[in-house]
Amino acid sequence: MDELNMQEMPLPALFEQAKKIHDEASESSINQERVRKGCEILRVCEEMIGKLGLFSRNETKDDISTANLKYILVPYYLAELTEKIAEDDRIEVLKASQAKLKEFISFCETMELVPEDEIETSTQGGPSFSVDRRAKKITRFKRQRTAESKLLELKERKERRGRSTKAAALSSPVETGEDDVLDDDGEEEREAWLTTISLALCKAFDLLEMLMKEEEILSAVREKQLQDGEKEFSQLILDERTQKVESWHRNAAAQARYTKPAAPITCATFAQDVIEGRAKVSEAHEHKHQPLLFGPASLVGVNPTTERERIAAQVFQPHYRLPTMSIEEAGLTEMNMMNKWQERNVKLMEEANSSWYKDGPKSRPGEDDEEEDDDAAQDKARAWDDWKDENPRGAGNKKLTPCG
Repeated sequence: MDELNMQEMPLPALFEQAKKIHDEASESSINQERVRKGCEILRVCEEMIGKLGLFSRNETKDDISTANLKYILVPYYLAELTEKIAEDDRIEVLKASQAKLKEFISFCETMELVPEDEIETSTQGGPSFSVDRRAKKITRFKRQRTAESKLLELKERKERRGRSTKAAALSSPVETGEDDVLDDDGEEEREAWLTTISLALCKAFDLLEMLMKEEEILSAVREKQLQDGEKEFSQLILDERTQKVESWHRNAAAQARYTKPAAPITCATFAQDVIEGRAKVSEAHEHKHQPLLFGPASLVGVNPTTERERIAAQVFQPHYRLPTMSIEEAGLTEMNMMNKWQERNVKLMEEANSSWYKDGPKSRPGEDDEEEDDDAAQDKARAWDDWKDENPRGAGNKKLTPCG
């Protein structure tokens, strides 16, 4: 099954195939190709679950529908199958499996599916004493046995109900109590999946501890090997880093022509066309829009010659005046006006900050002669006033007075 076919398959079918492969791997040893195929299917399931948004961090187990409960087990199945992959670098496989187990446990804790004692242990960093560790393992083992027996009981109950329903259907043609049977099946199915998740949690905690111990042992072995052949290994690390850098530069050079920023789009209509796929960013746009035309198509853009055509052209016309330019064109016009206004204000501020008012009024040619004439006339008028003060009217004609 190639990836294209898996993308076309529905999520329930993919999950059933992955669960089948997981059950085969749990019961007996299977070939590596089968294990890798199961991991690939589970990764596709994870991608589809994320795209569909089946789960939310704000929900609990009561908010999840019965049909979606089983998809909580996808990270757990992927962790168990990943652990069975045979690779030269075993430590990387262990880390990938541990990451999926921690993701599964963390999500179950958010959904309120993890027991309180397990939460306390994980919060405290695990039991520090061997007695506490032993008691924790015993409690977990009892919980696992209880879940297994409950699943077996639910399976037997479902088989008995199926046989009785089939016998009742064969004995009587009238179907009675079908809704009650369906309700019971839904409740049992929900209880079965919740029990399966509880059982998977017990196994996940044990498997996580085992993988962490194995990683610790392998890390110690690798460290010992590094000390023995440090020079040879350091050269291998340098070669690996060189290859990574070269590949990174090649990818960056290949993607450079796609990372150049495009010119900004200032037209709202053109931006909407680009978003909806009707236009491309690289296309030129001059902010020109055709005005809206109303009326019959045969009269649009035609000068009416008769009264009938003039009246027909006015049909369906709006009661308001149509705009003469678009919003983008009006914005550009206002922008140009604002630029001119700012330039004028800059000039005015420069003139205001200059010292022309401190120098006094500038004299024009010929103003000096006029000022001299004004001073002479002023002196003459002042001397005449003084003479009139000293010689009042009629002061020298005493004989003309009646008593002279």
